[in-house]
Amino acid sequence: MADNKRRGEDADDDRLNDDVVSDSAEDDATDAEEPAAGGGTATRERSRTRIDGDKVGPFGRIARFVREVVAELRKVIWPTRKELLTYTGVVIAFVTVMLTIVAVLDYAFAKGVLWVFGNPS
Repeated sequence: MADNKRRGEDADDDRLNDDVVSDSAEDDATDAEEPAAGGGTATRERSRTRIDGDKVGPFGRIARFVREVVAELRKVIWPTRKELLTYTGVVIAFVTVMLTIVAVLDYAFAKGVLWVFGNPS
């Protein structure tokens, strides 16, 4: 099934490449030819749709932001209660170990500096 899907994607890519080639060929042909007397040049018009660059009011931007946040939160795989408690315990244990290491090193360096430079009076 993945092969079929991949073949379909390749076909879409080929069609897109054909469109690009045919568009550039049309551009080359129109550049080389003089326009016909009394006739205009055909232009492609795109349907007007809102894109990211268009101006949107502040409430529209806020609404879009909220919609995107909700969409992303639906993709999250939330941990179970057991996993959450396990992860919390691991984090607390790690922070405690690191805090102890830093405190011991701080105490040792402070004593070493006082020993080297003496106690100020």
